[in-house]
Amino acid sequence: MEENSQIIVVFTGSELVVKLLKEELEQIGISSIIQNSFNSGLVSGFSGGLPSGIELSIHESDMEKAEPIIKDFIQRNND
Repeated sequence: MEENSQIIVVFTGSELVVKLLKEELEQIGISSIIQNSFNSGLVSGFSGGLPSGIELSIHESDMEKAEPIIKDFIQRNND
């Protein structure tokens, strides 16, 4: 992974679905970050974000490897 690689959002959905995709990416060696603005807002005492707006981000340098997994995941979960 490149040191100056940008972090990009690759998927947005509910917490459960985001965690499932995160696990699939980890199985092929791709680290990801979950950003949950909804929970962060609740903990801070104000509302922010939506429960279905949880974001999953990866390093841009991993996108080529992750793209087929993400596309397949989206297709399976939209059927």
